[in-house]
Amino acid sequence: MKGRRTSLVISLCLFGWAFNAQAQEASALQDQEPPAEPVQTPTGTSGKLLLTGGVTQIEGAAGGGLTPWAVIGGYGTHDQIGANAYYTRVNLSDYNLQSYGALVGIHDRVELSVSRQAFDTEAVGAALGLGHGFTIRQDTYGLKVKIAGDAVLEQDNWMPQVAVGVQYKHNDQGGLLSAIGAKSANGTDVYVSATKLYLAQSLLLNATVRFTKANQFGILGFGGDRHDGYKPQFEGSAAYLLNRNLAIGAEYRSKPDNLNIAHENNAWDAFIAWAPAKHVSVTVAYVDLGNIVIRDNQRGWYASLQVGF
Repeated sequence: MKGRRTSLVISLCLFGWAFNAQAQEASALQDQEPPAEPVQTPTGTSGKLLLTGGVTQIEGAAGGGLTPWAVIGGYGTHDQIGANAYYTRVNLSDYNLQSYGALVGIHDRVELSVSRQAFDTEAVGAALGLGHGFTIRQDTYGLKVKIAGDAVLEQDNWMPQVAVGVQYKHNDQGGLLSAIGAKSANGTDVYVSATKLYLAQSLLLNATVRFTKANQFGILGFGGDRHDGYKPQFEGSAAYLLNRNLAIGAEYRSKPDNLNIAHENNAWDAFIAWAPAKHVSVTVAYVDLGNIVIRDNQRGWYASLQVGF
C-alpha cells in the first residue's frame, strides 16, 4: 500500500511538472511577435522613384530635353516593364519644331524608342523659295543599354550609372539636303552617357559623349561640304529636385559644324519639370539653338508633355 502511494505521488509530481513546462512554453510563444511576412519584390510596373526615369529628349530617349541620360525610360525596375509617350513643341524666333514618339524600358536594362521630328521653316521657307511653312521630317529609332552602375540604388558608391546608345535617323528631304551641301539624308549617332544621382543633396548630374555627323540634330542631314567625318560632341545636364514633384535644371549640347551654308552653334536650355504623378509630367524650358541656316539667335520656348508608367 505504501509503495502504491509513493508511486502515485511521484506520478502526480511528474504530471504537474510536465503541465507547468508546457504552459510556460505556450506563454513564451504567445509573447513572441508574429513572424514578418517575406519581403516581396514588386512586379508589374512603376517601381522607380518619381522623376528618376527622366523626361524625353527631342530624339526620343529618356533624359533631359536636349540630351539623353544613362537612365532607362519609364518607371519599371529590374523585373518590370516601363513605357512613355511624349509630345514636344519648340517655338523659336523664326522656326518651330515638333517632336513626338514613345519608348519602352525593359527590366531597367534596355530602352527602345521611336520618334518623329517635324521642323517647320515658316516664313524662312518662303524666303528660300521652298514655300511658307515648308516642313522637314525626320524619324529616329533608338536603342539604349545600361552597362554599369545604378543611379538610384548605389548611393554609397562613387560609380555613376553608365549606358551606351545608338540613334538611327532618316530624313525625308534628301534632294534638298544635298543641295545645301549635306552628304546624306540618313545617319547614325552613337553615345555614351554617365548619370549620377545624389539623393541626399537632391542633385542629378549627367555627361554624354556623342559621336555624330548630324547637322542641327539631323534636321539638315548628315555630314557636309566642310566636314564629313564623325566628331565627338559633349552634352551635359544638371537637375535639382526642389521637392518630390518638381525639378529645375540646365543643359548644354555641342554640335558639329559641317555645312558651308551657315555656321552651326551649340545649344543650351534652362528647364523646369513637374510630375504631379508617375503617369504624367510636364517640362517647360527656355532654349537657345543659335544660328539655323539664314537666321541667327534662334531662341524660344520648349514645352513637353509625357505620359507613361
